[in-house]
Amino acid sequence: MSDAPQSPRDDQRNPGPEGPGRGQALPPKFTRSLTSWVLIVGLLIVLFTVLHDADGGRRMETWDDFKTIVAPAVDADGQFIAHNVVGRSGTAKGVVEMRSSSVHAWVRPEALPEAGAEGPVPIQVQIDSANRDMFATQLEEELGLKVAYSTEQPWWQGLLFMLLPFLLLFALIWFFIARSMRGAAGGPGGMLGNFGKSKHRIQSKDSVDVTFDDVAGIDEAREEVQEIVEFLKNPQKFQRLGGRIPRGVLLVGPPGCGKTLLAKAIAGEADAPFFSISGSDFVEMFVGVGASRVRDLFKQAKENSPCIIFLDEIDAVGRRRGGGFTTGGHDEREQTLNAILVEMDGFEATDQVIVIAATNRADVLDPALTRPGRFDRQVQVTLPDLVGRKQILEVHAKKVKLDPSVDLDRVARGTPMFSGAELAALINEAAILATMGNKDAIDLADLEEARDKIRYGRARKSRRIEEKEREATAYHESGHAVVQWLLEDADPVHKVTIIPRGQAMGATFSLPEKDRYGFGRKYLEATMRVLCGGRIAEQKKTEDVSSGAAMDIRMATQYARHMILEWGMSERLGFVNYAGEDSREAFVPEKDYSDETARIIDEEIRGMIDEAYAEAARMLEEHWDKVVAMSEALLKYETLTSADIERIMNGERLDKPTVAELLARETRSRPEPVKAPAARPESEPGDEPAGGMMPSPA
Repeated sequence: MSDAPQSPRDDQRNPGPEGPGRGQALPPKFTRSLTSWVLIVGLLIVLFTVLHDADGGRRMETWDDFKTIVAPAVDADGQFIAHNVVGRSGTAKGVVEMRSSSVHAWVRPEALPEAGAEGPVPIQVQIDSANRDMFATQLEEELGLKVAYSTEQPWWQGLLFMLLPFLLLFALIWFFIARSMRGAAGGPGGMLGNFGKSKHRIQSKDSVDVTFDDVAGIDEAREEVQEIVEFLKNPQKFQRLGGRIPRGVLLVGPPGCGKTLLAKAIAGEADAPFFSISGSDFVEMFVGVGASRVRDLFKQAKENSPCIIFLDEIDAVGRRRGGGFTTGGHDEREQTLNAILVEMDGFEATDQVIVIAATNRADVLDPALTRPGRFDRQVQVTLPDLVGRKQILEVHAKKVKLDPSVDLDRVARGTPMFSGAELAALINEAAILATMGNKDAIDLADLEEARDKIRYGRARKSRRIEEKEREATAYHESGHAVVQWLLEDADPVHKVTIIPRGQAMGATFSLPEKDRYGFGRKYLEATMRVLCGGRIAEQKKTEDVSSGAAMDIRMATQYARHMILEWGMSERLGFVNYAGEDSREAFVPEKDYSDETARIIDEEIRGMIDEAYAEAARMLEEHWDKVVAMSEALLKYETLTSADIERIMNGERLDKPTVAELLARETRSRPEPVKAPAARPESEPGDEPAGGMMPSPA
């Protein structure tokens, strides 16, 4: 028999002696709530009974008044005209209803004009039940009316009949409110009692199919968290020398780099309960709910130790306290953060509970949260390098059918700054493209198209573009490509196209030879010259400027601003940082320099961009024939590879067939189906094509 503690789900299904199990008394809170509602409903019934008469009708003060109203209408000679008593439905003439202590009748509206009714008006009068026969005799003999004796229903039946629609409506509203409250509380049991319960999810090794074999490209991070798995499996190994395992591990990195995947791999490798919850699950519309859920989560984790708590997107509740714009009053997020800090300090040396948190904004976290003793380690889960990208591609390529000729090294080189999630999407998009193309396997063209689609958007080949705008785009992209080819410090040109993709009318793709973790000044200056080349070539050809260079201008300005404000690449400003701290907590950006310095910064940015623009203009002027040749090739072929660009730059001509020629050649190679000759009407003058020409296929 195992000694392992039950999970919280089992505890809820099999409660202890004090829990709300089957056959036990209701909780006191629920009993008090039910009693209150019963009292409220009873008071409403009594109030309705007092204010409203269940029998209805206008009550007459005396018996003579009642007889005057119900008396038949007669003319001046005393001749009978009509019955004032018309019955409840207006059809039964002269019938009066006699009850135990009252007499009821329904009269014509003309008999009681002050009532202002259009139909029969109910009236009644109270009588002595002991003399009921005497009143009936007067109605029959004096007025000639018929008396119908009725069995009077209890008053509560009429009241219940009138209140029944309101009770049903109230029950329906109560049902929906109670259901929504239970849903918001995360489970059954009470209206607001479960709001403080944690909304975590429990996973075990059997329910998670992700292991460390599925984690690639982040070897250092995997090794650090592997120590945690080893401690959970064999804690005595670490306690032998007196050391203790870190209480908290903070996974930091850009989105899509594998933080959550790494946490799932820990759950798959460690034979221990795994509590996973998002930072946003702590905060609700009620004050104090987040802190209550934190206490409940850590309480259940300690009861199930050894275990792991995974807090995803912890920056939702762990932001720096006291910063940013606040409106005063109580801050629910700060109270939740304080509860997390207190609970992590409450761990004993024997508590085998490890907290793993993930965030992509470590710069905004509270310093009290990241200090040693709470989150002892910060594991950097960064973007993969060239080797890491190849490993990630190999992991995802096992799930699809790749052509043997595909070189994953080339694909990894062509995907710089791609995250693990983007590489997984690349393989999936390539599989979809190959499937739509009725291919037997995924080839390199599918992978490159998937890469361009993920990074720049889908190619819009059906978009109709005017020839003048198409020519301007060709010269724009040729200006980029020629300058990039001539500069040694720029990345090599990989492909140029004028097919619209995403928001761009064309694109020039580069293929970096290596991963860059820092930027040199020569590389930055060369990149700025490449960005300026498109506008220069387009303006020289069309003698006009357009908005197509908006992204180029923005990127060149950003490069120049970073070079001057952050990287100290300005001789006038020197080795000084003027960018300030970007915590994204304040509405007004930080500015720690004078107005004179701001003027110098503007001059340096403008001067650096003007220098790059002038140098790019000089280069294009010297090699304008190459720009013209590449533009003509782009207008003809629409897309040029690096081999095509090299031939153009060497002065050679491209003789490869265009896409339209290939399609026409394929169409001509197909045998035409033989059709039976159709009946044709007699020919008329002008039917035969002149000069032996074939009719148009259209």
